[in-house]
Amino acid sequence: WVSNVNVTLIAVPRNYDPALHPFEVPREYTRALNATKLERVFAKPFLTSLDGHRDGVNCMAKHPKSLSTVLSGACDGEVKIWNLTRRECVRTIQAHEGFVRGMCARFCGTSFFTVGDDKTVKQWKMESPEYGEEEEPVHTILGKTVYTGIDHHWKEPVFATCGHQVDIWDEQRTSPMCSLTWGFDSISSVKFNPIETYLLGSCASDRNIVLYDMRKSTPLKKVILNMRTNTLCWNPMEAFVFTAANEDYNLYTFDMRFLESPVMVHMDHVSAVLDVDYSPTGKEFVSASFDKSIRIFPVDKGHSREVYHTKRMQHVITVKWTSDNKYILCGSDEMNIRLWKANASEKLGVLAPREKAAMNYNQKLKEKFQYHPKIRRIAQHRHLPKSIFCQIKEQRIMREARRRKELNRRKHSKPGSVPFVSERKKHIVAVVK
Repeated sequence: WVSNVNVTLIAVPRNYDPALHPFEVPREYTRALNATKLERVFAKPFLTSLDGHRDGVNCMAKHPKSLSTVLSGACDGEVKIWNLTRRECVRTIQAHEGFVRGMCARFCGTSFFTVGDDKTVKQWKMESPEYGEEEEPVHTILGKTVYTGIDHHWKEPVFATCGHQVDIWDEQRTSPMCSLTWGFDSISSVKFNPIETYLLGSCASDRNIVLYDMRKSTPLKKVILNMRTNTLCWNPMEAFVFTAANEDYNLYTFDMRFLESPVMVHMDHVSAVLDVDYSPTGKEFVSASFDKSIRIFPVDKGHSREVYHTKRMQHVITVKWTSDNKYILCGSDEMNIRLWKANASEKLGVLAPREKAAMNYNQKLKEKFQYHPKIRRIAQHRHLPKSIFCQIKEQRIMREARRRKELNRRKHSKPGSVPFVSERKKHIVAVVK
């Protein structure tokens, strides 16, 4: 029984003088160590796999308005629309003969576009057809050559395709508004800038990354790298920054105003990097590689903070980071789309206030003690498949040998004849404006 008398809470004075709390730091260190260990214990990033495709998954697209909808295209010309909350396929379309080379959703989310090996660009409704209605595209454009990629403008009814050249199309017309080309080679991917929406970037198989301006209908400039770039992705928060996924196992983050050297070289993969996608915050990106793993890189760090792999996952061809910054989707050779947590040890679902407070407290402790050797070792340790582990070891030996060779050459040459070349400039052949 409680009386209705107002109980006045008496403030307990606390003296924060460090001299009175001599064991505070050791106590916090122990808590930080335990929090770091528990983070690794609870790191279970794999959520589910969406199976249903009958061939390797070649491309994916996000719905611009719905978080739970994702589209995927396979090597047998089949397109599937998935509901992520129910974890099931809601619609299947036989879209093309041969590979689905690229797909993108319209900015309003009412329709989506696909390109395939049958030289066609098709526009489809996002909604399923009515009962008794045929599953048919809204528009079909028959081109002269195979299209290898497609991307839609972020605000206008305009889309771009790439193949032998970059074509920019109006949705209402069956011939391109303008065709952009620089050199003669096949272009593997084209991407619109999400902020400066009239800018495009494309990757060609003659090792070029070319930037175009849609308003001037001309190429702006291009950078030539040592090896071919497979695809690029623009940073959704910084208009000038993009990251390119390269054949030489690295990713390069460029500022388009200074293409002479990349802002950062991201090294960790042990095989060609096939796809890259930014998180909506612009702070991190995820990369998919031929080495059967996906990695999450902070934009300003040269090494990945996370590597995801499973025993069954084969070469990862496409990867997407969901628009709520919580999940990652990857499509691979063995017909599966896998759903991962972006933060491996994050607890899903509703958190109680005390849980949230404890989580924030542990996070701050981990940040405070992150450079202590023991904590750092536990936080950074990742189990790798044997093949990747051995290849990393092999590449370390090769890198060391190259460095030793260069040192010897410099030692036995005339001073200044063997210049020092930074890691960032090593991979750039030329910049053409």
